[in-house]
Amino acid sequence: QVQLVESGGGSVQSGGSLRLTCIVFGLPWSPSCMGWFRQAPGKEREGVAGIDTDGAIDYADSVKGRFTVSQDNTKNTLYLQMNSLKPDDTAMYYCAATYDCRKWRLLEKSHYEHWGPGTQVTVSS
Repeated sequence: QVQLVESGGGSVQSGGSLRLTCIVFGLPWSPSCMGWFRQAPGKEREGVAGIDTDGAIDYADSVKGRFTVSQDNTKNTLYLQMNSLKPDDTAMYYCAATYDCRKWRLLEKSHYEHWGPGTQVTVSS
């Protein structure tokens, strides 16, 4: 049973930073693709950043230059460094993983079969 657990969310002021962490439990090997998604109230869940084990990375246009995704395959861990946060970044952030990776689909939520419960990020102006 694969489980994902996110941490690191919180409340910050505009311009602040947060670092999200996602740990994968349940299998001895790392997923081939992992991603971060977010969902604000009343909005669709959207892809924020994704990465595969070869280092291919994709970002949503809205976060390019501000967010950085990285992974530690030895620890089955995914990170999201979020800088210059804006009120529009306020959302529940979810970690996702797949063992059937298609690197051109890193930001598609249908690409992933495993999801964490989410961590809330709130940015005040």
